[in-house]
Amino acid sequence: MKLAIGSDERTALTDAVIAELESKGHLVVRFGALSEQSSPAERRWTSAAHAVGNAVARGGCDNGILFCWTGTGVSIAANKIHGIRAALCIDAETAKGARRWNDANVLVMSLRLTSEAVAKEILREWFITLPDSDLENSACLAALADIDEANRNRLEKI
Repeated sequence: MKLAIGSDERTALTDAVIAELESKGHLVVRFGALSEQSSPAERRWTSAAHAVGNAVARGGCDNGILFCWTGTGVSIAANKIHGIRAALCIDAETAKGARRWNDANVLVMSLRLTSEAVAKEILREWFITLPDSDLENSACLAALADIDEANRNRLEKI
């Protein structure tokens, strides 16, 4: 799987997650502070989230992973991009639910709260969990897509 990964800070956690992903055979595309070629402006949490979100929304990457100190900033920024469903996950069960019920395509983790062991558990559930295909969940995801499209159309008219 080709994964976009970004952060405003390179830490032991980001390095451990990248190593884990690569050990599982994933191709990792780095953004923000995780890319050695990034400029200071590209290292901002807003820029990293925008880059990862665009890589996923445009189909260049299958999923994305983002980090910032709390995780909320990159979640907010990524979710501004049409087609992105970024989910801040603090544990494996939350990651499982985000994939199962929300068909999330960008995983977000807090640099402050997430240990390397918990990150590995989160990644495991993220990659093994598929979206529910029952009628209720499908209806919710369709409604979410409608909201996203309506907002996109509204913004294009401004």
